[in-house]
Amino acid sequence: MCLICGWIYDEATGDPEHGIPAGTAWADVAMNWVCPDCGARKEDFEMVRI
Repeated sequence: MCLICGWIYDEATGDPEHGIPAGTAWADVAMNWVCPDCGARKEDFEMVRI
C-alpha cells in the first residue's frame, strides 16, 4: 500500500497500464516503478494484509 495516497498494489492484477503484468510479485517490481496515482517511489510502499 502506498503510504502517501493509499493505493494498493495487487500482485494478482499487477499494473499492466504501467508495464507490470498480472501475477508479478511485489519483489519483482522494479525499484524505479512509481505509484500510478501519486508518483510515490516503491520505497514509499508498505506491505499490508488485506
